Amino acid sequence: MLAQDRDAARVDTADIDNTMARSVVDDFVDADVVTPVPEDRVLVHEPSSTAFDSATQLAVFHQGWTAASDAGEEDE
Repeated sequence: MLAQDRDAARVDTADIDNTMARSVVDDFVDADVVTPVPEDRVLVHEPSSTAFDSATQLAVFHQGWTAASDAGEEDE
């Protein structure tokens, strides 16, 4: 049962390519989830205050962060 829960909580990130990541990050910027910092050439994920220099890394991180947040809410 524990293994099934762990597998259900995993997020598949293999399908995120650079083009998709840029699109997702653009949507996050519009929604104020991500703040670009041009002088530092980073993107800041506002909910976690984590900075990224790659749109792909940020998109993958956000998927994992969201999955972990959703799993935490289910546990409550």
